[in-house]
This record gives sequence, structure tokens and C-alpha cells, in this order.
Amino acid sequence: MTKSARISQSAFDGSRLRVILLLDLYEGAQQQFLDAYEHMRNTVASVPGHISDQLCQSIENPSQWLITSEWESALPFLDWVNSEEHIQIVRPMHSCVRDTRSMRYSVLRETHPEQPLTPEAARANLQTAARVGAGRTRHALTFTVKPGSESKVADILANYDAPEARINGITRLHRTSLFMHGNRVVRAVEVEGDLLATLCHVAAQPEVQAVEEAINAHLEADRDLSDPDSARVFFTRAALPAMQHVEAGRPEPAGLRRHMLYYPAAAGHGLELARFLARQDEDAANGPDGLVYASTVFQRDDVVTRMIDVTGELDLDPLSALGIKGQGKAAELERLLDGAAIGVEGSLDSERTLHRLLAHADMMPVTDRVSADS
Repeated sequence: MTKSARISQSAFDGSRLRVILLLDLYEGAQQQFLDAYEHMRNTVASVPGHISDQLCQSIENPSQWLITSEWESALPFLDWVNSEEHIQIVRPMHSCVRDTRSMRYSVLRETHPEQPLTPEAARANLQTAARVGAGRTRHALTFTVKPGSESKVADILANYDAPEARINGITRLHRTSLFMHGNRVVRAVEVEGDLLATLCHVAAQPEVQAVEEAINAHLEADRDLSDPDSARVFFTRAALPAMQHVEAGRPEPAGLRRHMLYYPAAAGHGLELARFLARQDEDAANGPDGLVYASTVFQRDDVVTRMIDVTGELDLDPLSALGIKGQGKAAELERLLDGAAIGVEGSLDSERTLHRLLAHADMMPVTDRVSADS
């Protein structure tokens, strides 16, 4: 297995990104939709990293539309789609659309029959190799609750009936993991098959709806999940994109333990910190053995988390657990972290400080559920 093949998800490889948005419009909403699209495309045209976009209408069904866009890489797209400006600019479209589905692909190969390219030009900004993996997608959300309500929220999130995991013949909810750090909640799901179909299915389950309703009163950001616009805005702001997932190049050992580590970045350094951690995980995956078997780095703004599946106790190898094994890496992490926010100040060259940082970073597990047929 090659180094690149161990990375099944990545926003850091620099390859061009193709975004596909499928939409089904309400009858009579076409002009309103076109007006909203014109406003959006005029704005997105000036967004750094945006290359082009197209609006297409089905030749078979006039209510079905397609928007495709191309980006220099995944990073400028994620920066744009997670921004407040994007949330507000797409809002007028929501009342026009009955159903939508978004898909994101990195460009692996392309053909230019009219203008043959040199092999070097043909490979420029393309994904270098096809990725392999178990066909599972990782998705995470993060939100904060009112200080003082942490224990109530943890109890609500830990004690509910699990929804049906099997959605259809090819899609199922494989695993759900919830963690807390102070008043911050992180919920990660692992899906086999169609992520959107799974999220829609889970959101419609009475057990999940009851949990969401129960925690509403404790959230710092108000939301009304019965209002589609309010729900869409809340979950857009809560999205914590998976920036990279990597697994070690060895058979999966038995008895893996899952942890979520919280890395609040120094102001403005969230992406740099996520990239740093992703690079360390990629290097560690080449080792014949090690504490961390699999790692997923999530990042939004200056909130960075890293979900790791490990073969032993974190305290026995804090450098590997924190993703900083190797000369000089502790000093780099120290530069990128907001040490005061995580409760640790002082040089990470100190073993005592490393253990203190690990203790603060290791989020409290609330629940970790694997589907019965996994």
C-alpha cells in the first residue's frame, strides 16, 4: 500500500475540485430561483479560488436543475461554503427548492481533445492517485451549550434509543460518537453509502427528534428545527468538515479505542493547525506499528478536533497521541495552539506539560455506538 493510498479523505492534496448540486424546484419558482442564482453567481465569481460554474436544466424534467462549479482546490471552496456570506446569499434559493443534493469530487483525469496537453500539463492540479478505503464517510457537527447545562446535555445525549441503522440496501449508519469538552459538543457519524440519505433518515427518526428537542433549551445559539430555514442555518454553522482521514498500513488490530482530541487554534491559525496534524498523521501511518491506527482531522475556523482510534493508553505515548512525534514538532504545535484556551501554558518540551495538554485535549466521551451488523 502506498503512502497516498492510506488517505481515504483529504482536503489538502491541492487537486481541483468539482462541486455538483442537484436541485428539484417547486412549480412556479423558476424565475425566483433564476434571480437568486444571478445574484449568487455574480458574488461567487470574485471569491478567491473559484474557477467557473454552470447552471443546467434537465431536458427531461423542467423542475430538475444542476449547478456545477470548479475550484482551484477544496480549501477555498470549504472556506466559502462555511462562511456567513454564503449562508446569507443562498437563503433566497431555499424557498424555491423542494429537494437538493450536494456532491464534491476532486479531479483525477481529464481530456482535452481539441488542445492536446503535455503529460505535465495534463497532470497539473489533478489528484495524483485514486483513493481507497472502506467506503465510509465521516461527518461531524459541533455546537456549544449554555454554561452550567453540560451535565444535563451529556445525560440527554447519552440516553436515547438508537435509530434504525440500515437505510437501504447500500446505505447504513455505521457508527455515532459524541464527545464534550467544557460546553462544546462534537458529534461524529460514520456512514457507509450515501451520507445525505443517512443524515435525512436519522433526522426524521422520532428518537433523534426527541433528543434534538430536549437539548434546544440548552443551546447557546437558538434554533427551530421545525423551520427548515432555521434548521439549515444551524447545521451549516455547526458543520465541522473532515479535512483528512488516514489509516495505518497494517491490518486493523482488535480492541481499538476511540478518542476525540480538541485543539483550539491560536487566532487565525485553524487551517494551518489542521494541516500540521494531517501531515503528522500521514507520516505516522508509514510506521510498522504505533499507538494511533486511524485518525480523522476536522476543522472549522479556529476549532480543530482529531478523532483517533488507538491500540493502547494515550498516556503511555503522549507525543503520538497528540500527533507530534518527531523533532521540533512539539514547538510547532505550541505555536499554533491557543494554550490559554485549552488550559495549558508553557513549553511542550516538558513531559509534565505534554501530559497536562493531553488530559485537557482528550474530550469526554458521551456515547459511542456501532451498528449491530458492523
